[in-house]
Amino acid sequence: MRPDHSLDARYFDDVFASTDDPWSLASSRYEAAKFETSIAAINDRRYAACLEIGCAHGVFTQRLAQHCDTVTAVDISQRAVDLARVRNAASSNVLVERLAFPADVPAGRFDLIALSEVVYYWSDDDIARAAEAIRHVAAPGCRLLLVHWTGETDYPQTGDAAVTKLDAALGSVIVERADRHAEFRLDLWRLA
Repeated sequence: MRPDHSLDARYFDDVFASTDDPWSLASSRYEAAKFETSIAAINDRRYAACLEIGCAHGVFTQRLAQHCDTVTAVDISQRAVDLARVRNAASSNVLVERLAFPADVPAGRFDLIALSEVVYYWSDDDIARAAEAIRHVAAPGCRLLLVHWTGETDYPQTGDAAVTKLDAALGSVIVERADRHAEFRLDLWRLA
């Protein structure tokens, strides 16, 4: 049975308590392929400001920083934030903050918002709040990059349900890409 509430900071702090890389973000072929596909999807332009929600320990943050003037990377786990800061210490264009999005919303306006394997951790209510927060911080023409594992989860949402519900909560989005791969889906939207 799926939880009816968003997974909280304690859940993620517990995940990071036993290892610095609980999802093998820095070493797995799946993650490498997902990151390559993600960068290829957004690589047609440079971005002024990116918001990465759920940065974990900052592996994808490093990749985003090469395509953006600034990256604000946020995570709910303090341990993840500490690790992401160390990993991205040499990147002067990266700011890593501990925020519990969507309850906490960073300052600024962003023309790229990356949600890589994060929306399925949220309840229906938090998906609605996230849509409102995204609209609040999105610059005109903002792109949203969503990537979610499509296998079975014990999270509040499946990958497919998370994307469908965020789409409905945002209202009108322009779908630039909707790709299905063996183990994940990639959706690239532009806010209308």
